[in-house]
Amino acid sequence: MTVADDFEALYGAAPDGVWAAPGRVNLIGEYTDFNDGFVLPLALPHTTVAAVSRRDDGVLRLHSADADGGIVQLDTDALEPLSGGGWAAYPAGVVWALREAGHPVTGADVHLASTVPTGAGLSSSAALEVVTALALNDLFGLGLSRAGLARLAQRAENAFVGVPCGVMDQMASACAEEGHALHLDTRDLSYRQVPFDLAREGLRLLVVDTRVKHALGDGAYAERRAGCEAGARALGVRTLREVSAAHLPEALGRLSDETILRYVRHVVSDNARVERTIALLDAGDTRAVGPVLTEGHASLRDDLRVSCPELDLVVEAADAAGALGARMTGGGFGGSAVVLVDTERAEAVSAAVGKAFAEAGYAAPGIFPAVPAAGARRL
Repeated sequence: MTVADDFEALYGAAPDGVWAAPGRVNLIGEYTDFNDGFVLPLALPHTTVAAVSRRDDGVLRLHSADADGGIVQLDTDALEPLSGGGWAAYPAGVVWALREAGHPVTGADVHLASTVPTGAGLSSSAALEVVTALALNDLFGLGLSRAGLARLAQRAENAFVGVPCGVMDQMASACAEEGHALHLDTRDLSYRQVPFDLAREGLRLLVVDTRVKHALGDGAYAERRAGCEAGARALGVRTLREVSAAHLPEALGRLSDETILRYVRHVVSDNARVERTIALLDAGDTRAVGPVLTEGHASLRDDLRVSCPELDLVVEAADAAGALGARMTGGGFGGSAVVLVDTERAEAVSAAVGKAFAEAGYAAPGIFPAVPAAGARRL
């Protein structure tokens, strides 16, 4: 049974179309996107697929193959932010954001199925938002750009669901290209597709899902964002993007709050790590990216304090087993890590991480290669 077949079984007619949007993994640049900084994500082959039909009666019907329960039926005129709703809040939030922006979205029937792991820091929520936005953009002829769709999807998550995320996840899902990483400037949403063919260089990027579920709506993420904004105010800048790595020591000397100082140090240094990584990729020296990843993990662990014992163990075990470098990826507090490794060492490193988890009494991690995939599209 395909997603379209399941849609027809649910709603009694074939869908108007089927769309897909991927999850993402971020190579480098964490907690920088809401500071107008740089990020370097890539889309994963794992996708959320949506079969959708347009409605013109104000009814929004949502169904997920991956969630318990039947069809969620909503009134487009009655959608209210922060009203709960679990998984359905994400596509409902997109409809709300589109209508708030003046786009005449008058309802839809939607059936969703996803292979993006939830709670793994791989942007399952962004995939859900972006696939909904792309389908409605096509069905209602809204003419929005990919960046415009990403911004509206971000607004849905910020204002409707209540998670104060930046725009990286939605931009990666909407705009990534197969075989490339997305070098994104979140200040103006300009981006460059950076060739990222690891297999050709005898390398592999592993994603290690710790199985520790993370939830960014629990307040810790919002506290980091508020701390970064407080740091910018204390330094007299609009965002921390305006603080260069060269001026970081002077800036830190002006901060009296130790927590805010740590947050500022992480964001400014991680922006610099993105730029260093891009320079290495452009120079064809991908192996040298490994130590930058491990350095980035130390900053996330010690300055931002968003790691967890399982993520730290991935990095320690992988590096000890001969990986080129590793770091947690995504919002942290669980989720996944990325490991850059020579192809011939990939199995040994994976085994070493699994062994370390077993010895620590942790559940076995999920490990798979990250292959840069295509962004959102109509199937």
